[in-house]
Amino acid sequence: MYKKILNLVVWIIVMTFFITLWYGKLMQVCRESAILPEILMSAEYREQKLNEAICESLKGEANAGKKVGLYLLDSEFGYKSYKQPLSEEFFVQLEKKWTHRMGWNTYLEMTEAVWNDVKYFPVPEFTASNLSVSYVNTWMSERTYGGDRGHEGTDLMASKNERGIYPIISMTDGVVTKKGWLEKGGYRIGITAPGGAYFYYAHLASYADLEVGDSVQAGDILGYMGDSGYGKEGTVGQFAVHLHLGIYIYPNGQEVSVNPYWVLRYIENRKVKCYTEV
Repeated sequence: MYKKILNLVVWIIVMTFFITLWYGKLMQVCRESAILPEILMSAEYREQKLNEAICESLKGEANAGKKVGLYLLDSEFGYKSYKQPLSEEFFVQLEKKWTHRMGWNTYLEMTEAVWNDVKYFPVPEFTASNLSVSYVNTWMSERTYGGDRGHEGTDLMASKNERGIYPIISMTDGVVTKKGWLEKGGYRIGITAPGGAYFYYAHLASYADLEVGDSVQAGDILGYMGDSGYGKEGTVGQFAVHLHLGIYIYPNGQEVSVNPYWVLRYIENRKVKCYTEV
């Protein structure tokens, strides 16, 4: 009897060991296979680190968000390079690799929200003058007003440092969800696009005739570029005239900023023409 009990105890211990080992291995496989929600809040995803090759492949693409999403996952968020060209066959293979994984649909929805609603560059092309804008990738560059922080956006700098002459264009269809003064952002307006992303236009000199709740179409004028902000309401002149553009998504209801730089590069040639001489 004692021997039977001992054998049973040994058997239970051995089975427990193998079940624990199997469960740990299963959990490891699940973690490696799943696209975890935390990815959308990671610094690597938020940076949206693309390059000229992927940007070129997006031209004429009906679903840029899907292509960007696949590229970011497979390239370890832009930190792995490829020797082969980023052809359509390349992305077909990425689809087979990633789209069946747990968490893909949520990841895709958020990435499409960033990319798929944009239709126009936020500053028009001036046909009757030499006005232009320039911008570089300043994502998370140091900012010190109000305390040390990273720059969560892209600044489009005016070639002519004069407030109130550059129209600011809505990049997307959507609804005005925020409007008014912010100490850091000055006069700002925020548009929530159909996919749920929030497009933030800051440092304006003035607004178009729009109020919170109004609908806008891509290409509509939202206001005019300025240099407002960094102080109490009405403060101007603390920096050069420019537009600060921010893009935000809301995974699980949490606000997450993403880098607009490559989105701007993607739509750089999609400009509304402005025929007014300034």
